Parts: sequence; structure tokens; C-alpha cells
Amino acid sequence: MNNQPMLNSLWDRVKAIYLTTLFSEDDKSKVNRLFSLVTRAEEKDGKLKVFTANSYAAEMLTTNHIQKLKSCMVLAGSEGDITIEEEKVEVPPNEEIHSLTPVSAQPIYANQPISAKATTFVSTMPLNEDYTFDKFVKGPSNSFAFSAAKAVVENPGKTGYNPLFIHGGTGLGKTHLMQAIGNELKRKDPSLSICYLTAEQFLNEYVNYMQKNSLNVFRNKYRSVDVLLLDDVQFFQRGKDIQEEYFNTFNALQQAKKQIVMTSDVAPKYLPAIETRLISRFEGGFVQEVESPSYETRLAILNKKKEDASLNVDNNVLEFIAYHIKSHVRAMEGALSKVAIFLASEPNLKLDNNILTYLLKDSIEKEQTLKRLTIEEIQGAVAKKYNVTLSQILSSERTQTLVTPRQIAMYISRKFTVHSLPEIAKSFDKSHATVIHGVKTIEKRMEVEPELKASIADILSSFGYQLTDEIAK
Repeated sequence: MNNQPMLNSLWDRVKAIYLTTLFSEDDKSKVNRLFSLVTRAEEKDGKLKVFTANSYAAEMLTTNHIQKLKSCMVLAGSEGDITIEEEKVEVPPNEEIHSLTPVSAQPIYANQPISAKATTFVSTMPLNEDYTFDKFVKGPSNSFAFSAAKAVVENPGKTGYNPLFIHGGTGLGKTHLMQAIGNELKRKDPSLSICYLTAEQFLNEYVNYMQKNSLNVFRNKYRSVDVLLLDDVQFFQRGKDIQEEYFNTFNALQQAKKQIVMTSDVAPKYLPAIETRLISRFEGGFVQEVESPSYETRLAILNKKKEDASLNVDNNVLEFIAYHIKSHVRAMEGALSKVAIFLASEPNLKLDNNILTYLLKDSIEKEQTLKRLTIEEIQGAVAKKYNVTLSQILSSERTQTLVTPRQIAMYISRKFTVHSLPEIAKSFDKSHATVIHGVKTIEKRMEVEPELKASIADILSSFGYQLTDEIAK
């Protein structure tokens, strides 16, 4: 089997088409994580066989996504079938492997040996080989984070950059930088044990090992690595026990001068449900924000994407996308993929601004509509829905009849406008931490309170929006 990169393959086209059908960034992120666990794809006679790194990914793709993937195959120009199965990994004899099936993703086994002290180490998520420093487009919005990531590679474990804490909105390159660190360190020293995973997966493994009465295995696994790359640490706000576990893991690694890199959607000081002692650990190294890119950087990113994927797209297309889509990098890349897919079926069509406006109508309208929504309009709509006054929402009164609408207004302002956290906090005359706490509270309540979720949907519908129209920041 030729295991070459699947660039421009049927599977690449199917993935690209699938992602353009998803409007929620949360849905895109979840599907992308599943796609990252695909090890290879075989294409024969129009049929596609996809192999995954573990049984969990194969089951999830087959159970929840197979029908839609089949539809995307048709759009990609194939009438064939698609099957998904786990890639079988042979474990060397006499080598002890600790494995389990966590809720989020079963660990996979590295293809190359690691250092003797970590011969039983199992990496939870594979590093994306496309996430390298060479493929990262540096600009004023991310240059400091880029330099810090490079400094980690030069001297992993160095106090000044340990831990490295990168924060910023969705789709701005945090995960790319983090995995670039892992890929470069692995290239420089294949013996290093490098672990990349999300905070959610860390929690899921912790729970599973605890249920198996094997927490010592879990602790030995994560406290014996050379480099720990942990995505989305804001997820740890969900529980105290996992914070205690991570606190001890963090201390063990740092005392052993092992490198820790973390990402979050906000700076450590704006994680209200994280214990103070953990926050102080996060801030003890190097904290750096990745900001939204300028027009010039957005255009450079699209040019890089065009080159890497060998796309036959004119410069006016890139300029159009960079000008009209500003919220985050993934939205731009999704628009570029959509154009590329369209050109594959109509290669001789000249794309002028009128055609591009029609083709990218949904993406452009979403950006423009969300930007017109103001915090004041949201506050007024929520006050009307809950029969309270605007002054009551802005007050410091903490009765439940006011706390709920106040937090709902904060949630909608944070998730459905492009206003920054400081702007939202100022509009409510509250601290950043209070706004973040309010947003997280509403997110949790929506998971278990369908009536609350319906009320928020009603408020959004009054503006012509849906819950899936959330904008990433």
C-alpha cells in the first residue's frame, strides 16, 4: 500500500466538502478531531476505505457520520461506497502496553521507539504533520507567540518558557503552534516522549483509569513524558478533582525540568473556576496571546494555503476572501476550500466579485450580520424576554431572577458578536472574570435545561439568528 500524503485525493475532497456543510465552530472542531485520527485512506474503483488510529474513531465515524460522508463522496465526483475500520497495530512481543477506551479517544501507539524511561508511553492524539513552523504564517498578531514557540524548541524545559501558555480565539493558530513544537522536537530528537492531547481527553482518561482502580498507571504515564502539549485547558474548570490531578502532574513534570505547553481561549487570570494555585503555575512561565490577523496576514495565510494545497485559484479570489472574512482563519480556509471545490467542477469559469459574492453568500452574510448585532440590542432583548429593566440587568443585584437574564445577555454578547471580552465587561460594568463565569454557567445549564436553551433560541431568533450561528473569537 502506497502510504503517501493524501493531498488532493478523494478523501481530501470528501473532508473539505463535509466541513463546508458545518456552520458551528464546535461541530467543525469535533469533526476535525475525528478526522485527525484517520491514518490513511485507500481509493480503488471509486470506492474508499478509511483507516483510523483506534476503534473509537472508527465507531464514531461509522455511527454518526457515514451517511453524510457518502453524500459528500457524490459531490466529490464518486458514486462509490465508503467503509471505515480501525488500523491494526502490531505490538512488539514482551512490551507492556497500558491501554483503555476513554470517552473521547482511545490512545494510539507511536510508530517509532521512544526513550527507555518511557517505553510504555502511549500518545493520546497524533501530531498533525502539516502543523510545522514552516507552514505557519507569521504576522504582527502572532509574532510573539511564534517566537516563544521557537524558543521552546531551542531549549525545552527552560524556566523562562516553562510552561508556555498560548491563549486566543478559535481558529487563530494556537493548536498549530503547539503541534509545531511537538513536530520539531520529534524531528530533532526522536527519543523524546512527546504527548499531545486536549484537557477533555485528559479528564476522560483520568475517569476511566479511576474506574479501573489504575490511577497509578495514569500518573506514571503522564508524569514520565518529556514534553506535554495540552490543548483547551479552560475545560478543567468543570471539576475540582481533575484540577488536583493536573496540579500534581504539572509539578512533577516541572520539577523534572520537562516542558509543558498549554493553550486556552482566554488568559489564565480569566479562568474563574480554576484554582488560584494552578493559575499561579500557568502564569509562572511565558503567557502570550494570539490575536486576530490583519488583512495583510490573512492574505498571506490564504496564499500559503493555496501553495501547500496546489490550488489553481487566482489572486483576486484570495483578496476577496481576506477582505470579507475576518473572524478567524478556519472561516477563511473553509471559504477557500469551497471555492476550490467549485472550480474543480467548473475549471474554466472566471470568478469575478459577483460570482464570489454568490458562492460565499452564507459566509459573508454570517460575518456581516453578526457584526451588526450590538451589546445594547442584546441587553434590551433579554430584558424584554424576562420582563426586567435594563438597569436591573446592569445592576449588582444577585437574585436569581436577575442573575439568569444577566448571564444570558453576557453569553449572547460573547458568543454572537465580535466584541472583545473587555468591551463586553465594560458594557455590563462587570469584571472579565464575571463575564466568563456567566458565559460558562449558561453553557453548562443549556446542556441540562432544555427550557433555558429554548428561551435563548427565541431571543436569537428575534434577531434572525440561530444557536448554530455562533461566531468564534
